[in-house]
Amino acid sequence: MLKQRNPWAWIPTLYMAEALPYVAVMTISTIMYKRLGISNTDIALYTGWLYLPWVIKPFWSPFVDLVKTKRWWTVTMQYFIAIAFAAIAFSLPTSLFFQLTLAAFWIVAFTSSTHDIAADGYYMHALTGHEQSLYVGIRSTFYRIATVAGQGLLVILAGIIEMNSGLEPGLLRVDADDSQIIVSSASPKASDAPCFYFTPITADTLSIDEVRAMNETNGFTAKEQQVVAAQKEEAEEQMSSPFTEWVRRTFGETPREAVTHSARHQLVGVTLSRQPSGDEPVVLNIAFKSGDQSIALDAKTSRFVFTKDNWNRQALMVVTVDPKLKEKANAIFEGLSGNIPFAWLVVFMALSAFFLLTALYHQFILPKPVSDIPARDVTPATIVHEFLDTFRTFFTKQNALVAILFMLLYRLPEAQLVKLINPFMLDPIDKGGLGLTTGEVGFVYGTVGIIGLTIGGILGGIVAARGGLKLWLWPMVAAITLPDLVYVYLSYVQPDSMLIINLGIFTEQFGYGFGFTAYMLYLIYFSEGEHKTAHYAICTGFMALGMMLPGMMAGWLQETIGYRHFFIWTIICCVATFVVCAFIKIDPEFGKK
Repeated sequence: MLKQRNPWAWIPTLYMAEALPYVAVMTISTIMYKRLGISNTDIALYTGWLYLPWVIKPFWSPFVDLVKTKRWWTVTMQYFIAIAFAAIAFSLPTSLFFQLTLAAFWIVAFTSSTHDIAADGYYMHALTGHEQSLYVGIRSTFYRIATVAGQGLLVILAGIIEMNSGLEPGLLRVDADDSQIIVSSASPKASDAPCFYFTPITADTLSIDEVRAMNETNGFTAKEQQVVAAQKEEAEEQMSSPFTEWVRRTFGETPREAVTHSARHQLVGVTLSRQPSGDEPVVLNIAFKSGDQSIALDAKTSRFVFTKDNWNRQALMVVTVDPKLKEKANAIFEGLSGNIPFAWLVVFMALSAFFLLTALYHQFILPKPVSDIPARDVTPATIVHEFLDTFRTFFTKQNALVAILFMLLYRLPEAQLVKLINPFMLDPIDKGGLGLTTGEVGFVYGTVGIIGLTIGGILGGIVAARGGLKLWLWPMVAAITLPDLVYVYLSYVQPDSMLIINLGIFTEQFGYGFGFTAYMLYLIYFSEGEHKTAHYAICTGFMALGMMLPGMMAGWLQETIGYRHFFIWTIICCVATFVVCAFIKIDPEFGKK
């Protein structure tokens, strides 16, 4: 008999520990890299590779089953995850942050996928069959809570630090009609700390190119913003394949109207009140906050670097107004100077501390089931035999090919969307995004979205238990595909109403949660029989592969054809979901209570 201990003492923390690394690798990483200036192509490609450990985890699951105990693997992996999260945190302030953090994310991904194998196996050893059914809802609930905490609360925390780690945010209001542009700014509060002043300039005879040149000469425009970015853009154009160019010409969006000299514009001076302390530069990012999108900022005069050498000079920013604007309109812009690397350093140190404390807690609190023992007489031949027999019986199952195609294609639209949703919400209006702040994205996608996902998943489980999977398959297919039209709407309208954005994301995530129920139930259905635990692990490997491959190319495709056409493409991909579902065979009684 195992030592009696209330499952409530360890199930919540165990499944929060299972969820958080996955959320960090798949979601938090994309938001962090976007805020640190990494391109959508690189974000999707490199974070897409991070799915690989979950794809291939069936290959080493027999090793976890045969060597040591599930309890040992669970606790040990939690210590490794704590170290890896700390490595991410300390890599962020370095110049090689992208390479170093990616390497650490790989460690998190491998240890997390191993932790999944061990934790799920431990759950079955530590509980009786009745208890496993009784607590399955509890483990799912705390998995969802950890998801909300990860891509909701932690992202909001990063946003708060970004907002408050720099100087006091400054607001700039622009009112315009067909004859004049009026710029106004609230005076900052009296303070000994340095602050920014926005001052309209009446002598605005300078052209936009001349303004850019003056900012560069005075050192306000960072070299990586103009010189390195220009070199990178030129290199990308030279290396662009004929296929990429063909895709861009054939399917790409019509380029948005660039700011030209014929557009009406107003110059605004940006001044720092006093010299920054220390040698660290103060970086000011000015972004669209709300109002009419006919009023915009010139993209190359919206980011300024103030140092001890140029702080007493005036940077110049260009506010442009669409020449076609006839009626009165206004817009508000916000200037933020938060320390973005520091904000994410705090987030990952918090994750590291959580896993260190969780590992220490589990080392003492997890029961030691008598059945959780390492296999005896383990040899390389034993592992190879177990491995080969597991895969032989999986691939010789009836309808295996159709089942594998279902696992790979059912979530084809979502596999591409999930990599670009956060960059889409963070990108500014003039780049086709929604222009939200980090904290707003944490609330919209990481909180409201997860609530919708959870409610949809719960409802899907209830109806499937009453009518069975076969009865509810097609409603669930419609639910996981058709709400993707939300992103087509958001990309074309680009609303600044948080209510509309929240309703859209809630609707799409609710549909995804409801429709995903069919996917998980079919994996269970296909895994039934001999080696069902190992076969389910193989199914989850194909599930991860179905997310990994489309997700890796999603960033390239979006940057080639634009957000609007990319979201239309994901709607076209929904056809694959409907087609594979037409061929699968399901027992009408499966899933009923």
